[in-house]
Amino acid sequence: MTTATTPGRHGPLTGVRVVELAGIGPGPFAAMLLADLGADVVQVCRPGGSALSIDPAYDITNRNKRSVVVDLKAPDGPARVLDLAARADILVEGNRPGVAERLGVGPEDCHARNPALVYGRMTGWGQDGPLAQRAGHDIAYIALTGTLGLIGEPGRPPAVPANLLGDYAGGALYLVVGVLAALHHARATGEGQVVDAAIVDGTSHLAAMLHGMTAAGGWQDRRGANLLDGGCPYYGSYETADGRYMAVGALEPQFYDRFLDLLGLPDFADARKDWTRWGDLREAVAARFKSRTRDEWTAVFEGTDACVAPVLSLREAPHHPHLAARGTFTDHDGITQPAPAPRFSATPTTVRTGPARPGADTAAVARDWDAPDLAKSPPDSDLAKSPPDSDLAKSPQDPGSAKSPQDPDSAKGPLEEQPRTSPMKGPA
Repeated sequence: MTTATTPGRHGPLTGVRVVELAGIGPGPFAAMLLADLGADVVQVCRPGGSALSIDPAYDITNRNKRSVVVDLKAPDGPARVLDLAARADILVEGNRPGVAERLGVGPEDCHARNPALVYGRMTGWGQDGPLAQRAGHDIAYIALTGTLGLIGEPGRPPAVPANLLGDYAGGALYLVVGVLAALHHARATGEGQVVDAAIVDGTSHLAAMLHGMTAAGGWQDRRGANLLDGGCPYYGSYETADGRYMAVGALEPQFYDRFLDLLGLPDFADARKDWTRWGDLREAVAARFKSRTRDEWTAVFEGTDACVAPVLSLREAPHHPHLAARGTFTDHDGITQPAPAPRFSATPTTVRTGPARPGADTAAVARDWDAPDLAKSPPDSDLAKSPPDSDLAKSPQDPGSAKSPQDPDSAKGPLEEQPRTSPMKGPA
């Protein structure tokens, strides 16, 4: 595992300025990705912070950023944000449609100060449509796209893929692609624009290949009945003798043959395309994997092209020899975390700073961005310090609202519409 350092070059987006109106989920992750790539990301936090039940010192999605605190409901609040927008290349916000406009920092307000600004909007349902104003979370967004229904065993409820599929893959990554494409256009023409990144759109787009396969008759529209959804006995996961799991992806003939050879199942050599034997094959494979531990099977398949790997936990992953050799994870301020990705040969990236503390960088940002009004009134001292034992760190409030319980501005809905849970600690 590598240890993060601070080199002179910050990445391919060095020199790009980004304003992030603090939120939760895909917005902060997208801004983290831009920051990891070298952009100067300034997160604008509201007084009192968010309702995330996590110590800000451990919120890795705020690494490589700087933070200021602005009360957008104060008389001078919008002007302070507009001063930043006037000097920025990209702005990212994740409020419900119309909220930024009501607060005086919507696209028209920002483009009046900076016509070339790329204004990125991150929501679940999108800026328009019948559900645009409805509260929601990742699981509801992906449910409507058909992608949640793809995952899991037949006859059982769909498996929940954490919030990786909707918030991050279908949401944050599409927002980043969108704002960078719009930035390319803005730098060529001087014309900024609004990027409407909706989780329902991005997640639907991720399933493009499967829609084509369904139309061609190569994919059944039900769980556990297809080549890549666990329906195939040589593409799935199996329990081992110690209650752990091995993942199998031996799709091609040569990999399948090697897989059977190492398992000791030569009688199933002709079962690869014989669906009538898949049930028997699955039972035989399951029985073999149950005969040894995960580590024993890992040793059996080590160095082979059988396309089999151990299923590791989050804590185990950084110690896998391959990931360790590549430096896929890094240590910074005592926190083991994924290193920036992807990798660049000429403009390498790194974890330069730990998670930004709300309001801690106001003076430096005011100086560096030539926005002196930003520093006229210092942020609340308790908020700026954000100690690990602060009320924010212990809050039982739901992460689905980055606003107060009375404020319905969050794109994911007001607190009272959501269960009182923490993504880190479960039910409060």
